[in-house]
Amino acid sequence: MKTCLEIVFASLFVCAPIAFAQTADPLAPTATTKSAAEIDREWQRSVSKYDAPRAAILHEVDQQISSGPYAADWETLRRWEMPQWYKDAKFGIFIHWGVYSVPGAENEWYPRNMYQQKDPAFQYHLKHYGPQDEFGYKELIPLFNASKWDPNDWAKLFKDAGARYVIPVAEHHDGFAMYNSGLSDWTAAKMGPKRDTTGELAAAVRAQGLHLGTSLHRAEHNFFFDGGRTFRSDVNDPQFASLYGPAHAWLQDKPEVMMNDWTYVSPEFANDWLARAAEIVQKYKPEVMYFDWWVGQPNYRPNVTKFAAFYYNFDAQNKIPGVIDIKNYTIDWHAGARDFERGLREGIEPDHWQTDTSISNLSWGYIEHDELKTPDFLIHQLIDIVSKNGNLLLNIGPRPDGTIPDEVRSTLLQIGAWLKQNGGAIYDTTPWKVYGEGPTKVKAGFGNDKETKPYTSEDFRFTQKGTTVYAIAMGWPADGHFVIRALGSAQQAKGISISAIELLGSSAKLDFHQSPDALDIRVPDSVTPPGKFAFAFRLSTAITSPLDAAPH
Repeated sequence: MKTCLEIVFASLFVCAPIAFAQTADPLAPTATTKSAAEIDREWQRSVSKYDAPRAAILHEVDQQISSGPYAADWETLRRWEMPQWYKDAKFGIFIHWGVYSVPGAENEWYPRNMYQQKDPAFQYHLKHYGPQDEFGYKELIPLFNASKWDPNDWAKLFKDAGARYVIPVAEHHDGFAMYNSGLSDWTAAKMGPKRDTTGELAAAVRAQGLHLGTSLHRAEHNFFFDGGRTFRSDVNDPQFASLYGPAHAWLQDKPEVMMNDWTYVSPEFANDWLARAAEIVQKYKPEVMYFDWWVGQPNYRPNVTKFAAFYYNFDAQNKIPGVIDIKNYTIDWHAGARDFERGLREGIEPDHWQTDTSISNLSWGYIEHDELKTPDFLIHQLIDIVSKNGNLLLNIGPRPDGTIPDEVRSTLLQIGAWLKQNGGAIYDTTPWKVYGEGPTKVKAGFGNDKETKPYTSEDFRFTQKGTTVYAIAMGWPADGHFVIRALGSAQQAKGISISAIELLGSSAKLDFHQSPDALDIRVPDSVTPPGKFAFAFRLSTAITSPLDAAPH
């Protein structure tokens, strides 16, 4: 007798099967028995039912490129200008949610690692689900049901958190599309939730007045399941190549830079990537397109160039102020917004940029027994990033049923409460002459954002809006006495007089004095700190010496 799970899973495959020449054991290892070209042809046959719609989209891409104003060359694409809304937004929400949320173990790379025999996820999968030749990744799909998901609740939460844009992952490396793709059977609209989760969230987010972006991580799908080819598993079965992809061996030399990556990527797979990226743009009209790092792999570069021209031309035609988020050196930094994964900057960057990081220190998707960043840590990180001309894109990982863990929800609401009071010092601002002062420094570079030590009451960050300067104190001194050296009349504030100071969230009258060495602000003993985490002073200024005026 079949189990309930087997019955549910069997019901997913109602389309006519694709004919493959079967070996005696279709699950047998193929890493050393099939060539890369042969493996890729199996994948091509598995998705051949979509050859016509894919070709139609690629034709539309070429037509859109030919319509201008951007051509598929970087000399032209460098003329792109970042839209003002993106510079002003400062804070966005990233969402990693998919089939990989089901195990609640390790991280969002569980789909890959469950086929890596030396990875802990391999043993975890054996213990909880069984061997990979009997219970593969595809068997997790029926368990991803989004049974409690309410996109309007999500959108309201993100609005209350103070976010101004939202970027759900439309497809991660696992190849399961979280949108209603017309180029795949393996989508949330056809399996699992049987809902166009991206489309529903897009409508809810826009109803809240927020900007919508989408993220596509399909480039990495080319190699993601390669471990499954090294032992007996369902990755080897050509019948499921449309889900598991070609699963080519990931070949890279150290150091890990994309020009040192030698993985086999066929023109057909690169074209499929381009068609799916364009399909998302046509269906959902995102104002941000975020790509993970592997679109910098050399075999993708021609199609990445074509996509950039297509996207910016599509945006121009449809009056969409669009941005491509650029990770590392995946495309020319002059043609989009630079994004530093879990990374900060040491000083003010002349070009606007973004940090994407997760509320979790361990994962981007949902896992049980997580280690989460605290509200004060994230608020301080946001302040530091904004003072250096950047945005913070904060990721969350919802449960497979569509609920957001209470601790994550609480943190988002505390960030929102702080921004409701102090957002004037964050939104729509530009950097001041210097980003800040104080003993606490951040460590730049990939993966270092959580390394920042706790801030003190001697740490300040600065922003500016017109003639108003904001000084944000990262802590509250015990005596209520704030000393800001950069704002001394002989320091960076030379040529700037301060006529009034207001503490956001408080009606208290403040005593202040600007000497050549520093700006001294004294808060009366009777005044308690307005809120928690950080405290923003709004300074009304006048320029007394044009030569020393702030540059913004």
